[in-house]
Amino acid sequence: MSFKAKKTALCVGLCLFGMISAQQASAATESVASVQQSRQATGRVADSQGPLIGATVMEKGTNNGTVTDFNGNFTLSVKSGATLVISYVGYESQEVKAGENLHITLQEDGPIVNEVVVIGYGTQRREAVTGSVANIGGEKLNQIAATNAAQALQGRVAGVLMTQTSTQPGAEMQIRIRGQRSLSASNDPLIVLDGIPFMGQLSDINPADIKSMDILKDASATAIYGSRGANGVIIITTAKGSQGAPAKVSYNGYVSFKKIFKKYPMMNGPQFAEMRKLAGVYQNSLEESDDTDTDWQDLLLRTGVSHNHDVTVSGGTNGGSYSFGAGYYHDESVIPTQQFNRISLRGNFDQMVGKYFHFGLSTNNNYRLSEGNQIGMYGVLSMTPLSSPYDENGNPKHYVHMANDDTWIMTKDVIEANKDRWLNENKGFGSYNTIFAEVKCPWIEGLSYRINIGLNFRSNKNGSFNGQGINNKDTKSENNASVTENQTRNWAIENLLNRRSEERRVGKECRSRW
Repeated sequence: MSFKAKKTALCVGLCLFGMISAQQASAATESVASVQQSRQATGRVADSQGPLIGATVMEKGTNNGTVTDFNGNFTLSVKSGATLVISYVGYESQEVKAGENLHITLQEDGPIVNEVVVIGYGTQRREAVTGSVANIGGEKLNQIAATNAAQALQGRVAGVLMTQTSTQPGAEMQIRIRGQRSLSASNDPLIVLDGIPFMGQLSDINPADIKSMDILKDASATAIYGSRGANGVIIITTAKGSQGAPAKVSYNGYVSFKKIFKKYPMMNGPQFAEMRKLAGVYQNSLEESDDTDTDWQDLLLRTGVSHNHDVTVSGGTNGGSYSFGAGYYHDESVIPTQQFNRISLRGNFDQMVGKYFHFGLSTNNNYRLSEGNQIGMYGVLSMTPLSSPYDENGNPKHYVHMANDDTWIMTKDVIEANKDRWLNENKGFGSYNTIFAEVKCPWIEGLSYRINIGLNFRSNKNGSFNGQGINNKDTKSENNASVTENQTRNWAIENLLNRRSEERRVGKECRSRW
């Protein structure tokens, strides 16, 4: 081999050796970088009482995480410079820099564990409640416009089923806390308003007057309210003033509009005419024509308007508080003349007299009126689209003669014109009042006696009237009317003996009802 060839081969070899060395150096560098990017974070999570089992330890900004063992210890592989997020139910989350042998102490989440929950006999901190209790504040209930508290509660409490059984304004919702327990008896929960069992319906209560709602969901409710609590209990506390606070006047109101977002899927004129020809069962009547296409739903439905107005005056004195409010609610359906009105008046005050005596009262009153419930959609949906609501002179028809039967025409113009001759009204009035007095024993600290007296009255009147020719082929048909009325009164007396201390609360109740 010539000297020139040897020189060329030597150069090629040196180049190859350099490339291999560079690749090996690059691989080593990547390996070192990989080792530097990953490290082990270890530590122990505890609270003031000892280690926390099952606390979550997450690398911030990632899905990389673990939980602590029986001794509160954890080990987690994280990137260099990572931040750990430690969380546990009932405790405030904490962020720390990843490292080794960390000692992390979590603090209790005060607003959660110290939240006051109404449990029937009185109140407890949430951390001391052993039964299944759900709580929702009045500010959350009023975040949406709702006819009653049940609608505002829908979808907000786990384990409580709310079902809308009617689209009529003011209609009650079906509430199921413990499921369908009986085929014949009532499955509705017991409602307790300001400590006294409530004989009315949730639509009787203005949602703006509610301070909080506590729902007792498990069988422990029967230990407090007996068999009436077998379907669950809803405890409602109305708003009150604050001791020593100056008088405050507040107003809350809104206006909303409602339109139907989708009509019933019915055949139009040409489709119905084609279907009738293919079926070969009926022929067009004298008032029907294949060239006519009437949308009866458009002729009936309207835009509904709803508005609500609430005025509240609240404040307090030295050792006492007061709150008074009035509300008006109006809700219209998309069906003409179908509407709901409610007027509500509420008031409560309480006052300390000396060091040992405390008394007060609360009253909730309402008047409600539901109208137009006799009007439905069946008559409109059964109408043939091949007929017109007007005669050859452009005057509204009284009846439409179809192939198989005759139907009274229902359009919004006809219903509005006959609203004083075709009526269905449901009027109701309710007054729910609670008086209490409490005296503390001066010789035994924390011992007190309290008496609650509930006085309730509820009346309901339902009436209907059909004038001449209303919903009848005969324009001279006789008038007819009907009225039903019922009234309910009840009263309850509760005697409670309470013993309270700083560390614990022990309650013993003697209750009598007549």
